Amino acid sequence: MITDLSKTSSIANIFLAELRDRSIQLDPMRFRRNLERLGEYFAFEISKVLEYEDTETQTPLGTAPAKRLSSQPVLATILRAGLPMHQGLLNVFDHSESAFLAAYRKHHKSNRIEIQLDYVSCPDLSDRIVIMSDPMLATGLSMVLCCKELIRQYALRELHIVSAIASSEGLRHVRANLPEAKLWVGAIDEEMTSKAYIVPGLGDAGDLAYGIKI
Repeated sequence: MITDLSKTSSIANIFLAELRDRSIQLDPMRFRRNLERLGEYFAFEISKVLEYEDTETQTPLGTAPAKRLSSQPVLATILRAGLPMHQGLLNVFDHSESAFLAAYRKHHKSNRIEIQLDYVSCPDLSDRIVIMSDPMLATGLSMVLCCKELIRQYALRELHIVSAIASSEGLRHVRANLPEAKLWVGAIDEEMTSKAYIVPGLGDAGDLAYGIKI
């Protein structure tokens, strides 16, 4: 399943347009906030497909019917670019536990890309719903490596993958290697450069989020 927010008109399209806008990108705080707001929007959309239980809540004048999540999802992200979007998801799923992974690219002269996984910190994910976020899904290599590491260690109940922008190639790679995952993207771009940057994309999300100029 792939949900592409750009296929419908919503406020999420404005957040995404601002993320891409090179003039607005000059303000790292605004860039981070737009990633956070997009994360909040994704969380709302994902919340619609989760399971709920009927319950009651006590008001000052009586009781009212209510619903609660049958199980809180665990929010996972790939450092460092994923942190603002992770915060947006956490703003909505505010009872959730978090998991953090660190992965980086190694570029070879032949343009071959190798992904190294450096760090994993997570709670017990056995029979848990996991929402993995990373703002850019380019080749999909980092996402697949990180998700497969969690699957190797734990029997997940359900996996959701969230990205602001994905390349068509990256989506194909993820679907081929993680067929059970539900994918949520803000937009899908067709092209990538030889260094695996998405075109038109938005540039390096991690550098833009933290004001790093290369």
